[in-house]
Amino acid sequence: MSYAKTDLFDTKLNSTSVLFKALAHPARLAILLYLAETKVCITGDISHELPLSRTTVNQHLKELKNAGLIQGHVDGAKVNYCLNPENIKELGKVANFFFKEISIDNDYQCG
Repeated sequence: MSYAKTDLFDTKLNSTSVLFKALAHPARLAILLYLAETKVCITGDISHELPLSRTTVNQHLKELKNAGLIQGHVDGAKVNYCLNPENIKELGKVANFFFKEISIDNDYQCG
């Protein structure tokens, strides 16, 4: 019987890792910041805002969409992209919880 190594970990860690993986590239962070700053859905080519090719930007948009952090709605020949507010709020909660779990106090010693 074969299984993915991620199956060895609980659902919460797996879902947290999906979100963190989506944040693991500076282009994706830049896209999220850009969408947050504009405060509206963007129609058109986000690649004009980044020093990357349209194809590369589209791959990063796909990763963010797969993680549920952005939404993309087809409008004719274009796609409107915006943040997914509920999932962005959830990301904040997940990150806060995770970093609280691994927080280090003054008594922590290594080696």
